[in-house]
Amino acid sequence: MNLKPHFSRFLEAGPGPAGVWRSLPGSERLHFAAHSHHPWPDVSFGAHQQAWLDAAAMMDDKWDHVFGELIPTTRSQIARVLGLADPSTMTFGPNTHSFLMRIFSCLDPPVRVLSTDAEFHSFNRQSRRWEEAGLAIVDRIPTEPFDTFPERLTREARAGAHDLIYLSQVLFDSGLRLDGLDQIVSSVPENRTFIVIDGYHAFMALPVSLGAIQDRVFFLAGGYKYAMSGEGACFLHSPAGYGPRPVDTGWYAGFGQLETGVGKEVTYGSDGSRFSGATFDPSGVYRMNAVLGWLETEGITPVEIHRHVLDLQERFLAGAPDLGELLITDPDRRGNFLTFRSSTAADRYTALHQRGVVTDYRGDRLRIGFGIYHDESDVDRLLEHVHEIGTARSRIRR
Repeated sequence: MNLKPHFSRFLEAGPGPAGVWRSLPGSERLHFAAHSHHPWPDVSFGAHQQAWLDAAAMMDDKWDHVFGELIPTTRSQIARVLGLADPSTMTFGPNTHSFLMRIFSCLDPPVRVLSTDAEFHSFNRQSRRWEEAGLAIVDRIPTEPFDTFPERLTREARAGAHDLIYLSQVLFDSGLRLDGLDQIVSSVPENRTFIVIDGYHAFMALPVSLGAIQDRVFFLAGGYKYAMSGEGACFLHSPAGYGPRPVDTGWYAGFGQLETGVGKEVTYGSDGSRFSGATFDPSGVYRMNAVLGWLETEGITPVEIHRHVLDLQERFLAGAPDLGELLITDPDRRGNFLTFRSSTAADRYTALHQRGVVTDYRGDRLRIGFGIYHDESDVDRLLEHVHEIGTARSRIRR
């Protein structure tokens, strides 16, 4: 797979205004934080321009185009990727946090929540604030040891003591994949329990099939990471019958009432639009539509993407020095990034960044992500930098 030419605008961009990495031309940089800000394919450039041109040509009427053509097309693209039977179960918004808040507004406090100790900052911060305010009681299952995590999680889910279950399909701080979603979901005895899957690190990174559980789970994801579409293009799949009237609502959830006004009772659609919010910049959806369309044309599915990434990961691991403890050693259990636990994680991140290599770290964990814009030569260049940093550190210690 050689898709680097399709990312020429990002990979060959001129130097930025400041900083070591930004001061280098794109051809000299290495971006190995694919689990964070993915480069955007060139097709997204024209799509972004089209959003501007449509706004100029249509002004207020652009929303008829956005809701009537752009969003339905993009929903269908996503539905094909996820194995969803009905694209209308989805709605779009600027971020996944806004969807979380609307889902939560459907439940009566205090809400009993089951989650993990490894959720992304957005949910972790919000859920702790709910606890402080007396709005939620949260049970967080430790993800380590990883080998017993699915069993322990399933056991708690089977207890049936929760109103809301919130789980990441790939854990952001380790790369662990939560396989067996069908089994976990089927173990929940209470049909009233809301089950939310945070799929941001899985969507367009791994093969994801929601067909068997689409009538039971909410699914959140967006374009910032592996969908390569940037900010402002997040989506929610919502199962029919769950949360028919979110308390947290916006005028997009009643778009058809714009001219007629709200009646005595606030009404909602029965499809995914009931979880819509208010005005947001649709340019992200333009970009996502173009990127997903490009991938379809190229015949590139998450299966090929993940296979390509795993090959690059194994090439890196075969030549890498000791970077610390590789948290997920089994390639069949990890997502599209590697996580190393080490007391030197921050130092290694800084040293790489000073050389024009972008990775990232969270506490004592160094994360290195791989994408379809990488090839073997990029991995070899990364290994050169890693070895040179290791040699320099050895000299300092002596």
